[in-house]
Amino acid sequence: MDEQTRNSVGGQARIGTVVQAGHVELRNLYSGSDDGVLLHQMPPDVRHFEDRDDQRSRVLGAVARPRAAGRPLVVSVTGVHGVGKTALAVHLAHRLAHDGDYVVRYVDLDDHRPDGGADLADVLGELLRSFGVTDLLEGSTARRRRQYWEQTGKRRLVLLLDNARSGTEITQLLPSSAESVVVAASRQTLYDVEGGVDLELPVDPLEEPYAERLLSRIVDDPRLAADPASAAELARICGGLPAALHVAAEWLRKHRTRRLARLTAQLAAELDAKGVPTVEAVWDAAYQDLTPGAATLYRLLVEHPGPWIDPEAVTALLGRGEDEAEDALDELARASLLARGRDGRLRLHDLLRAHAVRRADRARRNDGGAEADEGRRRVVRWYLRQAQRADALRAGPRMTFAEPVPALPDTPDAGFGITSADGDERRKAKALHWLEAQRLVLHDCVRVAHAHGLDDEAWALCEPLWTHYLDHPRLTQVIETFGVGRDAALRAGRPLAALVRMRCQLARPLWERGRYEDAETELRLAAAGAEALGDEPRERKLRASVIEFRGLLGAARGEWAAAAAEFETSARIHTEIGNAYGAMLQTYLLGKARTELGELDDAERLLTDAHARAVELGRARLTARTGFALARVLRRLGRPVEARGLYDEALAQARLDESVREELRVLDALAELAEETGDAAGAADFRTAARAVRECGGGLD
Repeated sequence: MDEQTRNSVGGQARIGTVVQAGHVELRNLYSGSDDGVLLHQMPPDVRHFEDRDDQRSRVLGAVARPRAAGRPLVVSVTGVHGVGKTALAVHLAHRLAHDGDYVVRYVDLDDHRPDGGADLADVLGELLRSFGVTDLLEGSTARRRRQYWEQTGKRRLVLLLDNARSGTEITQLLPSSAESVVVAASRQTLYDVEGGVDLELPVDPLEEPYAERLLSRIVDDPRLAADPASAAELARICGGLPAALHVAAEWLRKHRTRRLARLTAQLAAELDAKGVPTVEAVWDAAYQDLTPGAATLYRLLVEHPGPWIDPEAVTALLGRGEDEAEDALDELARASLLARGRDGRLRLHDLLRAHAVRRADRARRNDGGAEADEGRRRVVRWYLRQAQRADALRAGPRMTFAEPVPALPDTPDAGFGITSADGDERRKAKALHWLEAQRLVLHDCVRVAHAHGLDDEAWALCEPLWTHYLDHPRLTQVIETFGVGRDAALRAGRPLAALVRMRCQLARPLWERGRYEDAETELRLAAAGAEALGDEPRERKLRASVIEFRGLLGAARGEWAAAAAEFETSARIHTEIGNAYGAMLQTYLLGKARTELGELDDAERLLTDAHARAVELGRARLTARTGFALARVLRRLGRPVEARGLYDEALAQARLDESVREELRVLDALAELAEETGDAAGAADFRTAARAVRECGGGLD
């Protein structure tokens, strides 16, 4: 093929100028669609390509051919890490976007996995938000899939899924439009995609001539032309991996005065002496050039929990102060030993992580693991401290049993993005946002802490994660994490109250998953532990909490009489110890149980009392919720005017809180009330308002 028209493919997807061999095109100027949704969300095209013409032609041919209705085209791009899978996939997405009227979305599945399978509910949430579905996202994976199908049914979508690990992940994310194209980049064959993959594109390491040419295109260095034999050897020891060639090129830029033969000989000597894979020599050479601080951080990064590296946590991990941590992180990024992912976040790629593990193992043989143990403990405790701080801002004073972690020496706390101008509600919202953004890391911290004997830190982390779970239920992940927290509290053996609390926290997601017997077992053991506690007010409060959990389990099972008895007992204990909030909450729950039992007069009395107490305590959200529950009873008692006033107050609070779920619930209730009172026009207005809210939520029920 003529050099001017050849499409060269290679390297990794990086931020940079989009260059096509032979000429330059402006191909990233995309506008929004008619419904205001951004058409294209994907990384910039890569700058240099080499020897991937066959794969590109096969994809374009498959897209052009007629396909069976009902299923999008599924393309898998597979190969070892660093071979250029993402580069090829991103290039294909750009080409399809350029040639057709496609909406394009890019998702790195590694951004959504703490360890193992990706959180598909999280992935679907990201995609739905990109289509404008924000406040009304459903909670479960299945419901979000239905919303996703509704959003993609009438769109021609190119969905690029990077770092896929199984066909199940791909199957769950298939759009509903048969005119769509899914491109999945993975290190392994995706044999378990439902219905199979339509087109498999294995990506092999570059052959030596192509690797040499890619290296010369990445770095314009006269030494390569002056010493072609050494240049060929340098390309050869990179094993044909574009990722390794990029690191070698940056090494060339850094050492501009060294002879190419010397650099190549150094890499070859590393390979011959240590017997590591060819690409290992590239990483080893880059590592050897690091300053001591950067080299230490590189080894410690394998102890950092979660899928990405938090620059704020690096100071704790390294333990040498903020300036040295910042310098070391910057040096690793410059050496291409770290890569920037979505939103600029840093990640240690799998290939480099494996290399860092080997380097850490060598250090462990010298110090007995002290460096890794200390770094791991520091970073886990830093995350625990930040989670405790965010939880205190979000939830305020509440029953917890872990001691607050003091500030780490020479290590600043996370700011949560809070400014001096933020009011209380804004501070709470930002604290919750931090907990949500760091969710994968915090859950991974629990696992890491327990695996390495940091049991007190493991169960303590479950306390702030409890508050977050109540706002963002993700049952599978929470069940696993709270199970580890229970085991950590059991192994720690202190305090007993922590084990009781961990069992209660685990019980709720268990019964919400339908595992009632498992939840009952946890609560039975929690009750036994609570009985072994003393009679101090704090210990009696915990016993009352266990009883409340038993009542909630009964309510989940539809056993309302048993639930009512538990709420009544819990309320009595809270009253005896002077816990006004706890007594009010149990009165509210008891009122709801009486409503379900049809005991409306008693329910009205209880809910009126709870509503008045919520007002007195200044609990705005519970004021609205108790009012809503009371209005439901008043409607059934034939008192629509009083019910309407409480509904109006609940609607105003829902809008003040920007809680669209509550707004939708109240609008539906107002529409029903209007119909019951013969106000057809009012009912139509409320249903129209509710319909608008549902449409914003992508068809939320």
